[in-house]
Amino acid sequence: MTAILNDADIAIAGAGPAGQALASLLIRGGFPAARIAVFDAKTAEQSQQDVRTIALSAGSRQILEQAGGWPVRATAIHEIHVSRRGHFGRTLIRHEDYQLPALGYVARYGDIIRPLEQALQPSDVQFLRPVKITGLQEQHDHVQIQTVSADGRTHQYAAGMVIQAEGGTFTDQEARGQRRDYGQTAVIAHVCFSGSIAHRAFERFTDQGPLALLPEDDGYALVWCVRPELAEQLMQLDDAAFCAALQQAFGQRLGSISSISTRNAFPLGLNAQHSASARIVSIGNAAQTLHPVAGQGLNLGLRDVSVLARAILQNGTQTEAAIQDFMRLRGTDRQLTIGLTDTLARIFASSPDGSLRQSLLGAGLALLDVLPPARHALAGHMMYGWRN
Repeated sequence: MTAILNDADIAIAGAGPAGQALASLLIRGGFPAARIAVFDAKTAEQSQQDVRTIALSAGSRQILEQAGGWPVRATAIHEIHVSRRGHFGRTLIRHEDYQLPALGYVARYGDIIRPLEQALQPSDVQFLRPVKITGLQEQHDHVQIQTVSADGRTHQYAAGMVIQAEGGTFTDQEARGQRRDYGQTAVIAHVCFSGSIAHRAFERFTDQGPLALLPEDDGYALVWCVRPELAEQLMQLDDAAFCAALQQAFGQRLGSISSISTRNAFPLGLNAQHSASARIVSIGNAAQTLHPVAGQGLNLGLRDVSVLARAILQNGTQTEAAIQDFMRLRGTDRQLTIGLTDTLARIFASSPDGSLRQSLLGAGLALLDVLPPARHALAGHMMYGWRN
Protein backbone atom coordinates (compact mmCIF):
# COMPACT_ATOMS: atom_id res chain seq x y z
CA MET A 1 0.00 0.00 0.00
CA THR A 2 1.30 3.48 -0.86
CA ALA A 3 0.53 6.34 1.54
CA ILE A 4 0.72 10.01 0.52
CA LEU A 5 2.30 12.22 3.19
CA ASN A 6 1.92 15.95 3.63
CA ASP A 7 4.40 17.98 1.63
CA ALA A 8 7.18 20.35 2.75
CA ASP A 9 9.10 23.26 1.29
CA ILE A 10 12.50 21.68 2.03
CA ALA A 11 13.36 17.98 2.32
CA ILE A 12 16.79 17.08 3.69
CA ALA A 13 18.03 13.59 2.89
CA GLY A 14 20.32 12.68 5.78
CA ALA A 15 20.11 13.48 9.51
CA GLY A 16 23.85 13.58 10.05
CA PRO A 17 25.73 16.68 11.23
CA ALA A 18 25.36 18.44 7.87
CA GLY A 19 21.63 17.74 7.49
CA GLN A 20 20.70 18.66 11.04
CA ALA A 21 22.94 21.75 11.12
CA LEU A 22 21.26 22.98 7.92
CA ALA A 23 17.78 22.51 9.38
CA SER A 24 18.77 24.33 12.56
CA LEU A 25 20.38 27.26 10.73
CA LEU A 26 17.29 27.67 8.57
CA ILE A 27 14.97 27.71 11.59
CA ARG A 28 17.17 30.18 13.45
CA GLY A 29 17.08 32.38 10.35
CA GLY A 30 13.28 32.47 10.39
CA PHE A 31 12.35 29.55 8.11
CA PRO A 32 9.19 27.76 9.32
CA ALA A 33 10.28 24.55 11.05
CA ALA A 34 7.09 22.73 10.11
CA ARG A 35 7.95 23.20 6.41
CA ILE A 36 11.21 21.22 6.78
CA ALA A 37 11.34 17.41 6.56
CA VAL A 38 14.44 15.38 7.44
CA PHE A 39 14.79 11.78 6.20
CA ASP A 40 17.30 9.27 7.50
CA ALA A 41 17.84 5.53 7.16
CA LYS A 42 19.01 5.26 10.79
CA THR A 43 17.22 5.89 14.05
CA ALA A 44 18.39 8.74 16.28
CA GLU A 45 19.76 6.18 18.75
CA GLN A 46 21.85 4.48 16.05
CA SER A 47 23.38 7.80 14.99
CA GLN A 48 24.19 8.83 18.56
CA GLN A 49 25.98 5.52 19.17
CA ASP A 50 28.32 6.02 16.19
CA VAL A 51 31.89 6.16 17.59
CA ARG A 52 33.72 7.25 14.42
CA THR A 53 36.27 9.99 15.13
CA ILE A 54 35.80 13.34 13.37
CA ALA A 55 38.19 16.30 13.20
CA LEU A 56 36.38 19.64 13.51
CA SER A 57 38.10 22.89 12.51
CA ALA A 58 37.77 26.21 14.33
CA GLY A 59 35.50 27.35 11.51
CA SER A 60 33.27 24.29 11.98
CA ARG A 61 32.89 25.14 15.65
CA GLN A 62 31.59 28.58 14.64
CA ILE A 63 29.02 27.02 12.31
CA LEU A 64 27.88 24.52 14.94
CA GLU A 65 27.59 27.34 17.49
CA GLN A 66 25.36 29.26 15.09
CA ALA A 67 23.25 26.12 14.64
CA GLY A 68 22.89 25.54 18.39
CA GLY A 69 25.04 22.41 18.15
CA TRP A 70 27.78 23.47 20.56
CA PRO A 71 29.24 22.63 23.05
CA VAL A 72 30.26 19.20 21.78
CA ARG A 73 32.06 16.65 23.92
CA ALA A 74 35.45 17.02 22.24
CA THR A 75 39.21 17.29 22.78
CA ALA A 76 40.76 20.60 21.72
CA ILE A 77 43.73 20.73 19.33
CA HIS A 78 46.15 23.51 20.34
CA GLU A 79 49.03 22.50 18.09
CA ILE A 80 49.47 20.52 14.88
CA HIS A 81 52.88 18.98 14.23
CA VAL A 82 53.42 18.11 10.56
CA SER A 83 56.48 16.13 9.52
CA ARG A 84 57.90 13.45 7.24
CA ARG A 85 59.13 10.28 8.92
CA GLY A 86 62.91 9.87 8.66
CA HIS A 87 63.41 12.94 6.45
CA PHE A 88 64.18 16.62 6.75
CA GLY A 89 61.20 18.96 6.95
CA ARG A 90 58.57 19.75 9.60
CA THR A 91 56.29 22.56 10.72
CA LEU A 92 54.37 23.34 13.89
CA ILE A 93 51.09 25.26 13.79
CA ARG A 94 50.03 26.81 17.13
CA HIS A 95 46.68 28.22 18.15
CA GLU A 96 48.32 31.26 19.80
CA ASP A 97 49.49 32.44 16.37
CA TYR A 98 45.83 32.90 15.34
CA GLN A 99 44.42 34.24 18.62
CA LEU A 100 42.11 31.22 18.86
CA PRO A 101 41.20 29.02 21.85
CA ALA A 102 41.93 26.00 19.62
CA LEU A 103 42.85 25.18 16.03
CA GLY A 104 40.23 22.47 16.00
CA TYR A 105 38.61 19.68 17.96
CA VAL A 106 38.39 15.89 17.91
CA ALA A 107 35.00 14.37 18.60
CA ARG A 108 33.08 11.20 18.00
CA TYR A 109 30.33 11.32 15.40
CA GLY A 110 27.62 10.50 17.94
CA ASP A 111 28.74 13.32 20.22
CA ILE A 112 28.45 15.82 17.35
CA ILE A 113 24.94 14.59 16.55
CA ARG A 114 23.62 14.75 20.12
CA PRO A 115 23.53 18.56 20.68
CA LEU A 116 22.09 19.11 17.20
CA GLU A 117 19.29 16.65 17.99
CA GLN A 118 18.63 18.53 21.23
CA ALA A 119 18.57 21.90 19.45
CA LEU A 120 15.94 20.66 16.98
CA GLN A 121 13.85 18.69 19.48
CA PRO A 122 11.55 21.58 20.53
CA SER A 123 10.87 22.54 16.90
CA ASP A 124 8.18 21.30 14.51
CA VAL A 125 10.66 19.81 12.03
CA GLN A 126 9.28 16.60 10.52
CA PHE A 127 11.68 13.71 11.14
CA LEU A 128 11.05 10.59 9.07
CA ARG A 129 13.30 7.78 10.31
CA PRO A 130 14.23 5.04 9.79
CA VAL A 131 13.23 5.67 6.18
CA LYS A 132 15.20 5.02 3.00
CA ILE A 133 14.77 7.26 -0.04
CA THR A 134 14.41 5.02 -3.10
CA GLY A 135 13.82 7.61 -5.83
CA LEU A 136 13.52 11.29 -6.73
CA GLN A 137 11.43 12.64 -9.60
CA GLU A 138 11.83 16.33 -10.28
CA GLN A 139 8.78 18.17 -11.61
CA HIS A 140 8.44 21.80 -12.69
CA ASP A 141 7.10 22.91 -9.26
CA HIS A 142 8.19 20.18 -6.81
CA VAL A 143 10.24 17.01 -6.31
CA GLN A 144 8.43 13.71 -5.78
CA ILE A 145 10.24 11.57 -3.19
CA GLN A 146 9.73 7.83 -3.01
CA THR A 147 10.62 6.12 0.28
CA VAL A 148 10.38 2.77 1.99
CA SER A 149 10.12 2.47 5.76
CA ALA A 150 11.59 -0.21 8.01
CA ASP A 151 8.35 -2.20 7.91
CA GLY A 152 8.43 -2.30 4.10
CA ARG A 153 5.71 0.25 3.45
CA THR A 154 6.27 2.68 0.58
CA HIS A 155 5.48 6.38 0.70
CA GLN A 156 5.48 9.38 -1.59
CA TYR A 157 6.42 12.82 -0.43
CA ALA A 158 6.40 16.15 -2.29
CA ALA A 159 8.89 18.93 -1.53
CA GLY A 160 9.82 22.21 -3.17
CA MET A 161 13.56 21.55 -2.75
CA VAL A 162 15.59 18.44 -1.91
CA ILE A 163 19.03 18.66 -0.30
CA GLN A 164 21.09 15.49 -0.54
CA ALA A 165 23.14 15.33 2.68
CA GLU A 166 23.57 11.58 3.14
CA GLY A 167 26.96 10.56 1.82
CA GLY A 168 28.02 7.15 3.10
CA THR A 169 31.55 5.81 2.60
CA PHE A 170 33.60 5.69 -0.60
CA THR A 171 32.99 2.00 -1.33
CA ASP A 172 29.23 2.30 -0.72
CA GLN A 173 28.64 5.18 -3.12
CA GLU A 174 27.67 5.23 -6.76
CA ALA A 175 30.41 6.62 -9.00
CA ARG A 176 30.28 10.38 -9.51
CA GLY A 177 31.88 12.55 -12.17
CA GLN A 178 35.21 12.90 -10.35
CA ARG A 179 36.22 9.54 -8.90
CA ARG A 180 39.62 8.18 -7.96
CA ASP A 181 40.50 5.01 -6.08
CA TYR A 182 43.78 5.86 -4.35
CA GLY A 183 44.75 2.25 -3.74
CA GLN A 184 45.06 3.14 -0.07
CA THR A 185 43.37 1.87 3.07
CA ALA A 186 42.94 3.70 6.37
CA VAL A 187 43.63 1.66 9.50
CA ILE A 188 41.93 3.29 12.48
CA ALA A 189 42.09 2.67 16.23
CA HIS A 190 42.44 4.44 19.58
CA VAL A 191 46.00 4.33 20.90
CA CYS A 192 47.70 5.50 24.10
CA PHE A 193 51.37 6.47 24.53
CA SER A 194 53.54 6.76 27.63
CA GLY A 195 54.56 10.34 26.82
CA SER A 196 51.45 11.93 25.32
CA ILE A 197 51.57 15.68 24.65
CA ALA A 198 48.26 17.22 25.63
CA HIS A 199 46.26 18.87 22.83
CA ARG A 200 48.90 18.28 20.14
CA ALA A 201 47.90 16.56 16.90
CA PHE A 202 50.38 14.88 14.58
CA GLU A 203 50.23 14.50 10.80
CA ARG A 204 53.22 12.40 9.79
CA PHE A 205 53.88 11.54 6.17
CA THR A 206 55.32 8.07 5.69
CA ASP A 207 56.43 6.49 2.42
CA GLN A 208 52.99 4.90 2.01
CA GLY A 209 50.77 7.76 3.12
CA PRO A 210 49.84 10.06 6.00
CA LEU A 211 49.72 8.82 9.57
CA ALA A 212 47.57 11.03 11.81
CA LEU A 213 47.34 10.96 15.60
CA LEU A 214 44.55 13.19 16.88
CA PRO A 215 44.27 13.88 20.63
CA GLU A 216 41.18 12.14 21.95
CA ASP A 217 40.29 11.58 25.61
CA ASP A 218 43.26 9.86 27.29
CA GLY A 219 45.09 9.04 24.05
CA TYR A 220 44.94 9.50 20.30
CA ALA A 221 42.66 8.60 17.42
CA LEU A 222 44.87 6.87 14.86
CA VAL A 223 44.29 7.20 11.11
CA TRP A 224 47.09 5.33 9.33
CA CYS A 225 46.87 5.40 5.53
CA VAL A 226 48.78 2.64 3.76
CA ARG A 227 48.55 0.52 0.63
CA PRO A 228 45.99 -2.31 0.75
CA GLU A 229 48.51 -5.13 0.96
CA LEU A 230 50.18 -3.56 4.02
CA ALA A 231 46.79 -2.77 5.57
CA GLU A 232 45.83 -6.44 5.28
CA GLN A 233 49.07 -7.47 6.98
CA LEU A 234 48.59 -4.89 9.76
CA MET A 235 45.03 -6.05 10.43
CA GLN A 236 46.23 -9.66 10.83
CA LEU A 237 48.90 -8.80 13.43
CA ASP A 238 48.32 -9.29 17.13
CA ASP A 239 48.30 -6.16 19.28
CA ALA A 240 51.97 -6.37 20.26
CA ALA A 241 53.16 -6.78 16.66
CA PHE A 242 50.85 -4.02 15.44
CA CYS A 243 52.12 -1.62 18.11
CA ALA A 244 55.70 -2.42 17.11
CA ALA A 245 54.90 -1.62 13.47
CA LEU A 246 53.15 1.63 14.44
CA GLN A 247 56.06 2.61 16.68
CA GLN A 248 58.45 2.05 13.79
CA ALA A 249 56.35 4.18 11.45
CA PHE A 250 55.71 7.04 13.87
CA GLY A 251 58.87 7.08 15.96
CA GLN A 252 59.50 7.74 19.66
CA ARG A 253 58.27 11.34 19.91
CA LEU A 254 55.42 10.29 22.25
CA GLY A 255 57.27 7.51 24.01
CA SER A 256 56.15 3.90 23.87
CA ILE A 257 52.67 2.64 23.06
CA SER A 258 50.84 1.53 26.20
CA SER A 259 47.54 0.31 24.73
CA ILE A 260 45.63 -0.12 21.49
CA SER A 261 41.91 -0.60 20.84
CA THR A 262 40.17 -2.82 18.31
CA ARG A 263 41.28 -1.88 14.78
CA ASN A 264 39.14 -1.21 11.74
CA ALA A 265 40.03 -0.51 8.10
CA PHE A 266 38.32 1.05 5.09
CA PRO A 267 39.39 1.87 1.50
CA LEU A 268 40.10 5.48 0.53
CA GLY A 269 39.10 7.40 -2.57
CA LEU A 270 37.82 10.63 -4.05
CA ASN A 271 34.20 10.69 -5.26
CA ALA A 272 32.82 14.11 -6.14
CA GLN A 273 30.32 15.80 -8.41
CA HIS A 274 29.32 19.43 -8.04
CA SER A 275 26.20 19.58 -10.15
CA ALA A 276 22.68 20.63 -9.29
CA SER A 277 19.27 21.01 -10.88
CA ALA A 278 16.59 23.61 -10.31
CA ARG A 279 15.31 21.84 -7.18
CA ILE A 280 17.93 19.26 -6.08
CA VAL A 281 21.40 20.01 -4.69
CA SER A 282 24.02 17.96 -2.81
CA ILE A 283 26.18 19.01 0.14
CA GLY A 284 28.87 17.41 2.28
CA ASN A 285 29.75 13.78 1.60
CA ALA A 286 26.84 13.54 -0.82
CA ALA A 287 28.72 16.03 -3.01
CA GLN A 288 32.36 15.20 -2.22
CA THR A 289 33.97 12.28 -0.39
CA LEU A 290 37.65 13.03 0.27
CA HIS A 291 40.84 11.34 1.41
CA PRO A 292 41.21 11.97 5.18
CA VAL A 293 44.57 13.76 4.81
CA ALA A 294 44.22 17.18 6.53
CA GLY A 295 40.83 16.09 7.93
CA GLN A 296 38.68 18.22 5.65
CA GLY A 297 35.65 15.98 5.02
CA LEU A 298 33.02 17.22 7.49
CA ASN A 299 34.58 20.68 7.65
CA LEU A 300 34.08 21.20 3.93
CA GLY A 301 30.54 19.87 4.31
CA LEU A 302 29.69 22.28 7.14
CA ARG A 303 30.92 25.17 5.01
CA ASP A 304 28.46 23.94 2.35
CA VAL A 305 25.75 24.03 5.02
CA SER A 306 26.51 27.58 6.10
CA VAL A 307 26.44 28.99 2.56
CA LEU A 308 23.34 27.03 1.50
CA ALA A 309 21.38 28.18 4.56
CA ARG A 310 22.19 31.83 3.74
CA ALA A 311 21.26 31.36 0.08
CA ILE A 312 17.88 29.83 0.95
CA LEU A 313 17.06 32.50 3.53
CA GLN A 314 18.01 35.30 1.14
CA ASN A 315 16.06 33.93 -1.85
CA GLY A 316 12.91 32.80 -0.08
CA THR A 317 10.66 30.80 -2.40
CA GLN A 318 13.00 31.27 -5.38
CA THR A 319 14.44 27.75 -5.17
CA GLU A 320 16.44 27.81 -8.39
CA ALA A 321 18.01 31.18 -7.52
CA ALA A 322 19.05 29.88 -4.10
CA ILE A 323 20.74 26.83 -5.64
CA GLN A 324 22.48 28.93 -8.28
CA ASP A 325 23.83 31.31 -5.63
CA PHE A 326 25.05 28.37 -3.56
CA MET A 327 26.84 26.71 -6.48
CA ARG A 328 28.53 29.99 -7.46
CA LEU A 329 29.70 30.79 -3.92
CA ARG A 330 30.99 27.28 -3.13
CA GLY A 331 32.94 26.59 -6.32
CA THR A 332 36.35 27.95 -5.33
CA ASP A 333 36.52 26.50 -1.82
CA ARG A 334 35.42 23.09 -3.02
CA GLN A 335 37.93 23.04 -5.90
CA LEU A 336 40.86 24.20 -3.75
CA THR A 337 40.17 21.79 -0.90
CA ILE A 338 39.62 18.80 -3.19
CA GLY A 339 42.72 19.74 -5.18
CA LEU A 340 44.88 19.93 -2.06
CA THR A 341 43.76 16.63 -0.54
CA ASP A 342 43.83 14.87 -3.91
CA THR A 343 47.38 16.04 -4.65
CA LEU A 344 48.70 14.94 -1.26
CA ALA A 345 46.96 11.57 -1.55
CA ARG A 346 48.29 10.90 -5.07
CA ILE A 347 51.87 11.72 -4.06
CA PHE A 348 51.84 8.60 -1.90
CA ALA A 349 49.38 6.48 -3.83
CA SER A 350 51.18 6.66 -7.16
CA SER A 351 54.81 7.44 -6.27
CA PRO A 352 57.47 4.88 -5.38
CA ASP A 353 58.61 4.92 -1.76
CA GLY A 354 61.15 7.68 -1.22
CA SER A 355 60.52 9.22 -4.66
CA LEU A 356 61.45 12.76 -5.68
CA ARG A 357 57.82 13.88 -5.28
CA GLN A 358 57.79 12.63 -1.70
CA SER A 359 61.11 14.34 -1.01
CA LEU A 360 59.76 17.61 -2.39
CA LEU A 361 56.89 17.37 0.07
CA GLY A 362 59.40 17.22 2.92
CA ALA A 363 61.18 20.28 1.54
CA GLY A 364 57.83 22.06 1.34
CA LEU A 365 57.22 21.39 5.02
CA ALA A 366 60.58 22.92 5.84
CA LEU A 367 59.73 26.03 3.82
CA LEU A 368 56.42 26.39 5.67
CA ASP A 369 58.31 26.51 8.94
CA VAL A 370 60.50 29.43 7.83
CA LEU A 371 57.83 31.28 5.83
CA PRO A 372 55.09 32.27 8.31
CA PRO A 373 52.82 33.89 5.66
CA ALA A 374 52.67 30.61 3.70
CA ARG A 375 52.05 28.62 6.89
CA HIS A 376 49.31 31.03 7.96
CA ALA A 377 47.65 30.85 4.56
CA LEU A 378 47.58 27.04 4.65
CA ALA A 379 46.33 26.96 8.25
CA GLY A 380 43.68 29.57 7.47
CA HIS A 381 42.32 27.48 4.61
CA MET A 382 42.25 24.34 6.72
CA MET A 383 40.31 26.15 9.45
CA TYR A 384 37.94 28.31 7.43
CA GLY A 385 38.22 27.38 3.76
CA TRP A 386 38.22 29.89 0.92
CA ARG A 387 36.23 32.93 1.97
CA ASN A 388 34.29 34.74 -0.71
